Amino acid sequence: MAIWKQDISLERINGWSANTMMETLGIRITEVGDDWLRGTMPVDHRTHQPYGLLHGGASVVLAETLGSTAAMLALDPAHEVAVGLDINANHVRGVRSGTVTGTARVIHIGRTTQVWEIRIEGEAGELVCISRLTMAVIPSRVVAPR
Repeated sequence: MAIWKQDISLERINGWSANTMMETLGIRITEVGDDWLRGTMPVDHRTHQPYGLLHGGASVVLAETLGSTAAMLALDPAHEVAVGLDINANHVRGVRSGTVTGTARVIHIGRTTQVWEIRIEGEAGELVCISRLTMAVIPSRVVAPR
């Protein structure tokens, strides 16, 4: 059974990234399942660190983007929104080029918090980064829309 409380059109979801870091880094949401969300990010000059490897911070941006997007889709924005509370990431393999794919899967959806696991893999399916994101659920009146 799907956990989403909003329209999960990929066009609509990707439209949220206009004029943001996600657009700059080339992050795209590519698939949505009943309780998971998947997206990609290129590994190129925008996401490299000085050694020519995928920057760990770029992996965290992808993880937070996927988890935060999923968290928002699981809420009714007329009443509540999700904001980042904590994120951790273990970088387990370097990547020099191509595309990485992240999948956010729900671990917990509660009244005041959500927890998401984000697994980032290289093109051959090898684990690149594993991350866990905790989101705080707050009343929507607290956050002004942009």
